[in-house]
Amino acid sequence: MERRIILAIFLMLIVAVLPSILFPPKKPDRRTGAPDSTTTHAAAAPESATAPVRPSASPTVRPSASAPAETVWVTSPLYRLGFTTRGGALVRAELLGYRSFAKPDSGRPVQLVREGVPLLVYRRTGGGGGGDTTLVSDWSLTPSATQVQVGSEGATLTFTGARDGARLALEYRFFPAEYRFAVRGRMEGFGPAGATLLLGLGDGLRSVEADSMDDFRHYAVVTKATKTQRTDFGSLKPAERKILDGPFEWAGVKSKYFFIAALVVEDNQPRFGAALVEGGPRTVSTSSLFGRSTVATRAAVAVTLPVPPAGGFDYQLYVGPLEFRRLSQLGHDLDDANPYGGFLQPIIQPVSVLVVNILIWMHDQLKLAYGWVLIIFGILVRLLLWPLNQRAMESSIRMQAVAPLLKQIQARYKNAPERLQREMMKLYKEHNVNPFGGCLPMLLPMPVLFALFFVFANTIEFRGVPFLWLPDLSRADPYYIIPIVMGLSMFVLSKVGQIGMPPNPQTKMMLYFMPAFLTLLFLNFASGLNLYYAVSNIFSIPQQYLIAQRRLREQGKRT
Repeated sequence: MERRIILAIFLMLIVAVLPSILFPPKKPDRRTGAPDSTTTHAAAAPESATAPVRPSASPTVRPSASAPAETVWVTSPLYRLGFTTRGGALVRAELLGYRSFAKPDSGRPVQLVREGVPLLVYRRTGGGGGGDTTLVSDWSLTPSATQVQVGSEGATLTFTGARDGARLALEYRFFPAEYRFAVRGRMEGFGPAGATLLLGLGDGLRSVEADSMDDFRHYAVVTKATKTQRTDFGSLKPAERKILDGPFEWAGVKSKYFFIAALVVEDNQPRFGAALVEGGPRTVSTSSLFGRSTVATRAAVAVTLPVPPAGGFDYQLYVGPLEFRRLSQLGHDLDDANPYGGFLQPIIQPVSVLVVNILIWMHDQLKLAYGWVLIIFGILVRLLLWPLNQRAMESSIRMQAVAPLLKQIQARYKNAPERLQREMMKLYKEHNVNPFGGCLPMLLPMPVLFALFFVFANTIEFRGVPFLWLPDLSRADPYYIIPIVMGLSMFVLSKVGQIGMPPNPQTKMMLYFMPAFLTLLFLNFASGLNLYYAVSNIFSIPQQYLIAQRRLREQGKRT
């Protein structure tokens, strides 16, 4: 029974993670150029605030070269944002607390906005069914300051401009110690009252990870209406246009660890009516095993926002990390932008959230590196399971003691299944044996292991965190030391556990096969996951030894 359960669990593990082993991240083909240099197309504005949205192809808006534009810098302890006087768009977003691992960046702060593809590109489509679209991204605006420092009271930056009798005013209000800022705008003199604002959110974030192909696989558009929904870049064909129907509380673009989202979460505030997405060109990647393939790295995204006759509009923008605690504090299910577990989310998400909170709490309270936190956490999990393991092993010893009697019953009633079942249950009851007693302690650590697999794959708190010789707990051990230690610890644990057990060819085969197989499987997994599993195995060896010695003593008494 226990062997079948073990096999089933590991088969589930294989199904969940084997695709990432068989289809590893592929190196970009240098002949195609860097992914960030690709061009894409944006969806055009809808005809009116109430008319159906019908996007048509038009190039992504870039600043005009007819007149020079200046960049106004907004700096806080968390970020350094650059806004251009050309339309008030966001052209730079540096997160000062995070280091880029992309080779061209040489360890500089993370910069999320792609060169030449600004965020917060404004278009206005006229009301009354006229469908006239005004592009304000090429207006020369006058800023209220050339440098803004966000202090404990926050800060405000405004842009104003006029052209052909129309006027535009933008106000960016920055909050202290937040990656979120508020935007208030007013458009006057553009024509018929009532309109729709089309807010461009670029065509994807700039990759700042060492493994860009893995990063691109996490690129997606995430929206929240009644529930959070995700549209992966890879689900869109090049030039394919898709309309995501709202109304949305928020809509944004994510990478593996970072997130840019427009929010309309205040009461009585008009929601985003729709999100317009257009698939961009694919980047060619190569692999010696599977040949050439393509990966989606770009998708142009814009959201629509109704503009009332007075011409005013309000929203907020989040530009920052996919940090679970920070997003959960903002509410409105923003923490769902980075779910754990994939298709297993309903099962894995609660356990992952619990594990993340425990690890972060231990890190904050103990003031220890995350590597030591993982070691302590692995020991604590085994300490909590120690009594259950003890009872399970005692049940196993009793089961071994009644094995001869069980064989006699099975031989006597082999042709009477119902009688055999009754006699077996009677035997178990007389000798206080639970045939399933060893299953629960073995199953309990598995959700934690599964949860940690996804935690290390998605949680920014472990990104770039070193420990001993490991450069990054969220990535594989470059020297494969930890996976090998994990495999050896699993072998020793199994070997000690078989002391005093009856000879069994299947068990002997599993003794060598499972440690070797799992070592191979875990080679490219996060080193933090391997560290936790190795510590958990090592700390279990003394208990297995004590149980094995008790098993030998019980056998001596019976003989």
